[in-house]
Amino acid sequence: GIRDVVVNLHHLSELVMAGLGDGARYGVRIHYSRETVLLDTGGGIRHAAPLLERLGAADSPIVVLNSDVISEIPLADVLRAHRANRADVTLVLRDDPRAASYGLFGIDDTGRVRRFLGAGEPPAGLRELMFASLQVLDPAVLATMPDDRPFGTMRELYPRLFREGARFFGFAYDGLWLTADTPGDLAATEAHIRTHGPPRYMRDRQA
Repeated sequence: GIRDVVVNLHHLSELVMAGLGDGARYGVRIHYSRETVLLDTGGGIRHAAPLLERLGAADSPIVVLNSDVISEIPLADVLRAHRANRADVTLVLRDDPRAASYGLFGIDDTGRVRRFLGAGEPPAGLRELMFASLQVLDPAVLATMPDDRPFGTMRELYPRLFREGARFFGFAYDGLWLTADTPGDLAATEAHIRTHGPPRYMRDRQA
């Protein structure tokens, strides 16, 4: 049901805009938020906040996806869980042999995040997973962000909100998850797609 998409731009922004266009071919409206200076994972969201608010984000959850990941995360299910939990932030989480090197989030039986990158409750009894590059924010979170300066959500903003008692929940996901953020990862992702075909959402669109 998402029809408006905001794409953060910096390096080679004209090429990205030329490649994606206005979104009509994908059945969405694409809007662009350009950063003259890199603002990091949190600053980029805050910089786009006025645009998000004009698009109606003041009344609905905001989905944030890192652009270097290919997955089949069931977004409708994530949004339902986010609303049902009355979450401030829902993080899609996954198990992975490399999880500890990425950073672990410990969730209890209800999915509530009780341990955030090593801080919080002891890990015993918690399921520890890594962030899978997709999150859902309550629009009120935008108001907690500092204005137009670089900052990271995971390093700066979220640890503070977690300490202050914000409702963080995890959505466990164990499906397709490929990355393309390094040349090696990109080669492995391309090999996987050659062998197994494109992700389901691409096959559905082609059909």
